[in-house]
Amino acid sequence: MSKYWFKSARRPIVVVTCAILLGSCSPIVQTRGNTPDPILLGQIEPGELSRDDIANMLGSPSSIATFGEETWYYISIQTETIAFFEPDILEQQVVAIAFDDSGMVASVSTYGLDDAQDIEPSTRVTPTGGRELTVLEQLFGNLGRFAGKQPAEGDR
Repeated sequence: MSKYWFKSARRPIVVVTCAILLGSCSPIVQTRGNTPDPILLGQIEPGELSRDDIANMLGSPSSIATFGEETWYYISIQTETIAFFEPDILEQQVVAIAFDDSGMVASVSTYGLDDAQDIEPSTRVTPTGGRELTVLEQLFGNLGRFAGKQPAEGDR
């Protein structure tokens, strides 16, 4: 084997390495949630279908309202992630189906990405009981607290 074999193999190695690096940067598109068929959504008329009818048509909802009138939510989102960056939201859809007291459909609303609102999470911290320990207290606090394994009554 010649001592110059690396020079002849360098170009293919560089090409393969570049191809792998570029391939790893291709975007990853993910779709999550339950997107109801638009044709089926068009068939839903308020006052004509019950909860069971909706469950049979669209499947189980992504979420059910916790407070107020009973509303079923069908939520879907499509994101694109490139390499290690934060995902970008490409498309988002929320279908809200509200039911009246008798369990019949009262209204159907569809919300998209344009209807979404940015919220600012609270930066407040909930205080906890106790005292704050220093680093040394955390490191050495348990030394001597645990004795060796005590034999059980039958092992003595």
